[in-house]
Amino acid sequence: MNKSSSVLLAEDEPALGLIIKESLETRGFEVLLCDNGEKALQVYKESQPEILVLDVMMPKKDGFTLAKEIRQEDDTIPIIFLTAKSQTQDVVEGFTIGGNDYLKKPFSMEELIVRINNLLKRTVLQRTSDKLQIGHYVFDFPKQTLQYKNEDKVQLTHRESHLLFHLVKNKNQVLDRSLILNKLWGSDDFFNARSMDVFITKLRKKLQQEESIQIINVRGFGYKLIC
Repeated sequence: MNKSSSVLLAEDEPALGLIIKESLETRGFEVLLCDNGEKALQVYKESQPEILVLDVMMPKKDGFTLAKEIRQEDDTIPIIFLTAKSQTQDVVEGFTIGGNDYLKKPFSMEELIVRINNLLKRTVLQRTSDKLQIGHYVFDFPKQTLQYKNEDKVQLTHRESHLLFHLVKNKNQVLDRSLILNKLWGSDDFFNARSMDVFITKLRKKLQQEESIQIINVRGFGYKLIC
């Protein structure tokens, strides 16, 4: 991993913020520490970090609101949420907003560092200059767009693009649920599985103009893109 990777850390607990900052800096990361959401948004726009680590409960602008605003401008930057909230709906909301990972407090620094490194690696993997054909749809993975015939292009989110990429590469075959959860979400636990179901539903809607294209649920195994 590039040791100069920059991390925007938004954490309003001063002691925890400094611990995380110092731990990441000892691993070679550049860390931009902010203590509220408004400041974090400003630093994001000015500094263009490579990954965001956002506390959910922050003054002035909470982590979810901050992530929503950033996702309007950037669908690709990895986002990790840090939170003491553990309700299923909170976890699902975090992923639906566009978060890539969700770490519950208290957590170990080693676990956070592993997750940051994994997400940074994913951003450089699977890059391809080729456009992928899905029936009459054209899927541009690098640009994260989906176009049906000559209609306007639809912009996909970072996670939608990566999930669709794997479905297309394995079309007419079962995409193992546990494998893709571990690859894109970091684990195959219940919360991540619920999140993936949400993204599958979104992709089905975006592909619904062509009846011959289906994403079916193979119970107990995973999903299959039929084309």
